[in-house]
Amino acid sequence: MTENITLRFLGTGTSTGVPAIGCTCPACLSTDTRDKRLRASAIVSVGDKNLLIDCGPDFRRQIIDAGAPHLEAVLLTHSHYDHVGGIDDMRPYCHSLPDGHFPVYCTADVAEDLRNRVPYCFRENLYPGVPVFSIHEVDPKAPFMVGDIQVTPLPVMHDRLPIIGFRIGPLAYITDAKTIPESTFSLLEGVDTLVINALRHVPHHSHMSVGEALAVVDRLKPRAVYFTHIADALGPHASVEAALPPPVRLAYDGLSISFKRLSKN
Repeated sequence: MTENITLRFLGTGTSTGVPAIGCTCPACLSTDTRDKRLRASAIVSVGDKNLLIDCGPDFRRQIIDAGAPHLEAVLLTHSHYDHVGGIDDMRPYCHSLPDGHFPVYCTADVAEDLRNRVPYCFRENLYPGVPVFSIHEVDPKAPFMVGDIQVTPLPVMHDRLPIIGFRIGPLAYITDAKTIPESTFSLLEGVDTLVINALRHVPHHSHMSVGEALAVVDRLKPRAVYFTHIADALGPHASVEAALPPPVRLAYDGLSISFKRLSKN
């Protein structure tokens, strides 16, 4: 049997978004809708089950634009604000559950940061109406299950900060990586569709440049590649994508890609 997998890019921008406030570079002044980039986030759909990857400060707008689909859980790559700043806006999803606790899958350090940043969501005596979460701390070196969906963490380094991406069947989603350990390359063997960050052309201390991301692509040789977590400094979408080698494309907000995987049944 096969299952349909769809990835919808909710946001493909870096921490400032594109256009950046007050910037007059070509990408920020572009009228191409593909150059309007909210903070990086995506929904992976396996059959009729939807997993949110990251929940940044643009989440409310992003999820409304996506039609406010049902969500099974949120998977967090790390706790930087552009990836978790919209967590309070998940309260409608919390309130829709019988016990009011929405599942969050993240590493222990991210769980600690969440409890410190939004302590009102975790107190013993909760203020009425606050979002409430069920934290599932994951081992970054071991696969875990969200219902019947297996998710494999992909440990990468965001400068000196260990964070994770995710592999779900033939799809790998990596954001904010600067380097990828050899042990993670082994987890990426045979990947069909790779989503990976490519911030700009010039090297950056904590994010891959286009050249560094292309080196990963050349090593893994996936069938399809989409660059995300893009800065305005990369340049306008149309000219940048035209210069990329196949099978690499620039992702953009609202883009959906679909493919199939073999199911276990």
